[in-house]
Amino acid sequence: MGPSVLLLLALLVGFVLLLVRGYPKARGHLPPGPRPLPLLGNLLQMDRGGFLNSFRRIREKYGDVFTVHLGPRPVVMLYGTEAIREALVDQAEAFSGRGTIAVVEPIFRGYGVVFANGERWKALRRFSLVTMRDFGMGKRSVEERIQEEARCLVEEFRKSQGAPLDPTFLFQCITANIICSIVFGERYDYKDRQFLRLLDLFYRTFSLMSSFSSQVFELYSGFMKYFPGAHRQITRNLQEILDYVGQSVEKHRATLDPSNPRDFIDTYLLRMEKEKSNQHTEFHHQNLLISVLSLFFAGTETTSTTLRYGFLLMLKYPHVAEKVQKEIDQVIGPHRLPTLEDRTKMPYTDAVIYEIQRFSDLIPIGVPHKVTKDTLFRGYLLPKNTEVYPILSSALNDPQYFEQPDTFNPDHFLDANGALKKSEAFMPFSIGKRICLGEGIARNELFLFFTTILQNFSLSSPVAPKDIDLCPKESGFGKLPPTYQICFLAR
Repeated sequence: MGPSVLLLLALLVGFVLLLVRGYPKARGHLPPGPRPLPLLGNLLQMDRGGFLNSFRRIREKYGDVFTVHLGPRPVVMLYGTEAIREALVDQAEAFSGRGTIAVVEPIFRGYGVVFANGERWKALRRFSLVTMRDFGMGKRSVEERIQEEARCLVEEFRKSQGAPLDPTFLFQCITANIICSIVFGERYDYKDRQFLRLLDLFYRTFSLMSSFSSQVFELYSGFMKYFPGAHRQITRNLQEILDYVGQSVEKHRATLDPSNPRDFIDTYLLRMEKEKSNQHTEFHHQNLLISVLSLFFAGTETTSTTLRYGFLLMLKYPHVAEKVQKEIDQVIGPHRLPTLEDRTKMPYTDAVIYEIQRFSDLIPIGVPHKVTKDTLFRGYLLPKNTEVYPILSSALNDPQYFEQPDTFNPDHFLDANGALKKSEAFMPFSIGKRICLGEGIARNELFLFFTTILQNFSLSSPVAPKDIDLCPKESGFGKLPPTYQICFLAR
């Protein structure tokens, strides 16, 4: 017997011993789930359809709270509206930790408002909420910014003279400009080369983060990070955006007027100055750069992707778009810009936007959480720092709340009298202490952009409605609609 065969046998025996002694001790009080292989975790239970399909199948056997080993690490899955609400709302503090997303970890590394934990997260979130509110959130000024951007978009669409176009980039421009006006204190021209480059990087990064290869990387990042792959490109893209943020911060520093802060960056720099003698302050350069990157990326890509899905759905279901236009004509008319006050008088339009968000299911498996202490949940003991995935898709598609979850139907959000009906299962921005920082801005953007476009244009497609494909181009961390062409015809 040659040495190579002996080595193989030794490895095989070692592997079997590991398998026998394996995981049960570590799993003691965690919820049930498929038995993992050493190091490989639940690889055998993962299918090519990605995480979401795999989790759906596992849930059929183990119920709404179960454990999946993503490679060597156990992750607790929360499936369905009740389980997610019980954790993120009823035990909000315990479930308020943030887990990691392996493909972006080399850039974020626990800094910034989205991926921070503990006191760092609390300090940055408080600051960000107050500052964003002061520079637009909840104030009239954000409405005016969105209206101005909507006007620019209408002009841009008029130039197309009804020719088919891919709306991806223009939807990115308008959403990016709103967050840019709050964070950087300026909006960009749609032909600005630097701006276009950043938007392209965002789009590519969100696509790569949502790809199948990124899901595989999530399982085995400890090993795969040493090899080429999508994760390297994501790091390069984010680093390039981060370099731009760094240059912008330096320009702000050079032109800062302490008596007149212009935006988020100025306000943060003033806070840094105020706390410079505090050795333990969280208001330092690294947290500024990563917070700005987080707000810029999240504020651009999520709302623009929702708009892209929304208008694809309007092409697929033209009777819905016509009904929205009828409501716009009755409440707003053709000559003035839509305002946020109009929303209360437009239940059908609001229901359509809710249904677009529900159906597009933008972040299907949610952004990972972790428990901040040993936590008793539904009879299981989750040790401190256990990662938890709230599967938002399972709430947005919960048949107990939505009659036909697989069907696009605005009636999901309307009562028998045609009034708007809220739903416990509607959580596209997540829920609890980690609910999306920009929820208010995003909701305002969706309403004002959606109504302004449909007030000014009828829609048509080079493809017949029955042939329009709604299947996502990517479905992983995010869900991306397929690319499509749309014609904006002046009304």
